[in-house]
Amino acid sequence: MAARHGLREPSFELAAEAYTDAVGGSISGSSVRRVTEGFGGQLAEEKKQEAERAMAIGPLGESPRARRVALKDPIQGVGNVSSDGTLILIRGEGWKEVKMVAFSQVEVLEPDSEKRRRAQQEGKRGQEEIVRLSAHSYYAGLWDADTFGPYQYAEGLRRGFDLLPRCSSVNDGAPWIERITGMNFLQAIQVVDWGHSAQRLWAVANAVYGEGQAEAAAWVERRKDELWVGHVERVIQALGPLNLERATYPEVVQQAPGYFRNNCKRMRYDEFRAAGYPIGSGTVESGARNVVQPRMRRPGRGWERDNAQAMLAALGELHSGRFQWAWRQVYPRPVTQSPPKL
Repeated sequence: MAARHGLREPSFELAAEAYTDAVGGSISGSSVRRVTEGFGGQLAEEKKQEAERAMAIGPLGESPRARRVALKDPIQGVGNVSSDGTLILIRGEGWKEVKMVAFSQVEVLEPDSEKRRRAQQEGKRGQEEIVRLSAHSYYAGLWDADTFGPYQYAEGLRRGFDLLPRCSSVNDGAPWIERITGMNFLQAIQVVDWGHSAQRLWAVANAVYGEGQAEAAAWVERRKDELWVGHVERVIQALGPLNLERATYPEVVQQAPGYFRNNCKRMRYDEFRAAGYPIGSGTVESGARNVVQPRMRRPGRGWERDNAQAMLAALGELHSGRFQWAWRQVYPRPVTQSPPKL
């Protein structure tokens, strides 16, 4: 109970108050901190060993069917993996990036007028089928890209992602995500998040035609219509005459032609939608906002690195619905012996 509140409340002091309200006993904020970070620290160490085991070269004679990581809540049908980064303050180091992965189950919903209207409002341009992601699991840590890779792979093994005949990976277009995910899950169809593609178009239009101008909006809508039906080459052609390499333009605008050329294969939105794959990475982005930031981005001097890693490990299990299971992995129930018969 103390650890749960230590992860949910904005501070360990408030967690101590919540604990007292819940169970009637008294506990200090420092005690809640020790319990919470102690649990998270042991969990982080187990996760590290698990990631190393998942990526290790197999011993001679190991069966290809051997599971390096035991299945837990395996994804059924179609799955998606998305990765992203968010910043937290580390004491003595400054703002550092937390890399996070989210695995989800993909479901294609039958259309009705309400869902179609909502899809249009969200910028999905009235797609015939609407994709919903559910059964999320998360893991996050203060890693560089190559250190992140084994953790992503281990979580994928836990969810049975390697066993899925159909799966996707929707992300913001960052090269490190494409590289790591492609290495771990070659079968996943990689997709550049629709929202990020649209944002890049808006950045170009605002720079060329002026922010808030009708001509800018009209240009973006034409390009989005082309993207929606898979005509990425038309978007690239439209960018050519705009002379975007000007030094007065922001870097994101100067790089726009290369962004669309390099990601052309990952922007076949018509094919992705027809196959029932998601085209938005909102799951991992909302995960960063809801799993990491509320607890880890607080006013003050920031977190000690080891304590931050411990909290991130525990927060991932809490928001994946696996807190009780994870607690028992760290603190197994003692085996009780039956009293001797008289």
